[in-house]
Amino acid sequence: MATTAMTAPVRVADRGRLRWLAAGMTVSVSVVVVELTLHAIVGWPGALAPTALATLALPVMAIAASGSRRVAGLGGRVLANALAAGTFTVVISAVYLVVVRGLGNAPTGRGDRETLGRSMVAAALAAVSFGPARRRFLATANRIVFGSRQEPDELIRAFASRVTRSTPMDELLLQLAESLVRTMQLTRADVFTGSGQVLERVAGVPDRGALPQIAITDKERPTVLSAPVSGNAWIDIWLPALTTGRDGQLRTAPVRNAGELLGLLVVERAASDEPFSEEDDRILGDLAREVGLALHNVHLDAALQDTLAAVRAQAAELRESRARIVASGDAERRRVERNLHDGAQQNLVALAIGLRLARDLIDTDPNAAALMLDDMNREVQNAVVELRELAHGIYPPLLADGGLSQALAAAAARSSLPVHVDVTTADRFDQDIEAAVYFCCLEALQNSTKHAPGATVRVQVWCEEGTLFFRVSDNGPGFDPHATRRGHGLVNMTDRLGAIGGSVRWSSQPGQGVAVSGEVPVATR
Repeated sequence: MATTAMTAPVRVADRGRLRWLAAGMTVSVSVVVVELTLHAIVGWPGALAPTALATLALPVMAIAASGSRRVAGLGGRVLANALAAGTFTVVISAVYLVVVRGLGNAPTGRGDRETLGRSMVAAALAAVSFGPARRRFLATANRIVFGSRQEPDELIRAFASRVTRSTPMDELLLQLAESLVRTMQLTRADVFTGSGQVLERVAGVPDRGALPQIAITDKERPTVLSAPVSGNAWIDIWLPALTTGRDGQLRTAPVRNAGELLGLLVVERAASDEPFSEEDDRILGDLAREVGLALHNVHLDAALQDTLAAVRAQAAELRESRARIVASGDAERRRVERNLHDGAQQNLVALAIGLRLARDLIDTDPNAAALMLDDMNREVQNAVVELRELAHGIYPPLLADGGLSQALAAAAARSSLPVHVDVTTADRFDQDIEAAVYFCCLEALQNSTKHAPGATVRVQVWCEEGTLFFRVSDNGPGFDPHATRRGHGLVNMTDRLGAIGGSVRWSSQPGQGVAVSGEVPVATR
């Protein structure tokens, strides 16, 4: 074990020095190629040896740079870019040599426009080939340096591009874990998500032997939320559950957005492998931010879908309520028509017949005609009472003249139960609002009469801050609201108040009576 621990750092350090040395030699060769090209075209520099020897300082400088721990981990990226730039330099030099030397003569003076033109053509060809050539050379350089792995920054770009393709989040996080293992030479990569005190493992490679969830207490959450990319020492203190069954190098990056902890990225590398560098930590941190933004968008989308579902449900309830209101209006019109036909209309027809009979009897039997007129007078009074009661069911005249206080007092006087009316507002409101509150109170009073015989009822109406409230309560036997379906009376009250922007609710417990309460926004007049 001791031998392994001593040899692993040496091997890692040698690999970093070799990459920096290779990068320095690549830059040195590129400079020499440029010098040879310039010498072949314009004869400058005249002596190649001094400048070529001077470029040997570049590998020495690269080796010196590799000794710094801060930049040692950047050797791979520097070498990859040096190889790409060096290859591109060779291509440009070849283009210049072919165009200037192969198709023409070397310039003999500053005024040689033909040579200058060919030089411009060469520069244009190099510029045109820059984009495709750079991508191809950089990909080849990455394969040389990183093997089959992606360039680390490419991992972030790939994740961002997958997010825009509407890929399911579970699949997206699994692809992320696979890419992390492949790109960063890991032995394990896990993704935990959640917004409560428990983070669930939603993706991991390999998919076996991993911790299914992590508990984060309220005490630990602020520290985890504000922590940077952290290693084994930090994990042992704040997230010790992550070290269970793991003996390699660990890194954890908090997934957060807008000050909210949304998850964790947890990666593991074998203890004998290259240590995590600052560049690796940067990649993990940037990737965690991308994942946090994606999860935040998913949460926003879920909230939007919930809101849309609630709006659809409200729209459906509104359609049903409107249908019930229309049906109720039709039924009410039919009731009024039936009552007029069977009641007042029949009385008026009987009065008309009686008047004709009385007219015929006036000359022959005045006493009988007088008695008949007295009977018809009583029938007229009955017809007036019947019409008044019918109009009372449509819109009480007393409500139009005296407001809620007088109309509810009259309704209480007609009730078979003792009713106490307490109307504390003398303001008048729109006709529709007063009618809705009046009939809701009347409906609740009728329910108390029907289901709570012998009870005492209290009717309260008051106005506060632009809202008219009412409450009808009794001290009857009550009922269990969870075991009772909503009756037609409550549905009618809900529809009636809902049509003017109000609401109604009822509460009850066995042995504690029933209370029906409602409210509606108002403007006094």
